[in-house]
Amino acid sequence: MSQFQGIEKEMAELMIEVLNLEDVELDEINPEEPLFGDEGLALDSIDALEIALAVSQNYGIQLKSDDPDNARIFASLRALCAHVEQHRT
Repeated sequence: MSQFQGIEKEMAELMIEVLNLEDVELDEINPEEPLFGDEGLALDSIDALEIALAVSQNYGIQLKSDDPDNARIFASLRALCAHVEQHRT
């Protein structure tokens, strides 16, 4: 059984492609682990901008850098996908 729910696999594949995570395999991504910081994928703020652009292009959702909910939205792959599914056009 897949660890991914809804669009999580699609979003994980998009992140691997957009961020050039060549040494990360899809099955190594835990949708509940943090995206940023020292755990999980350990992404940085530049990665967040690239993810926001990809989400905008692929799902029609604007993620703004000054959104006070960004810590919650980008907490994990699962949190990001839940936000995308909730606001999808």
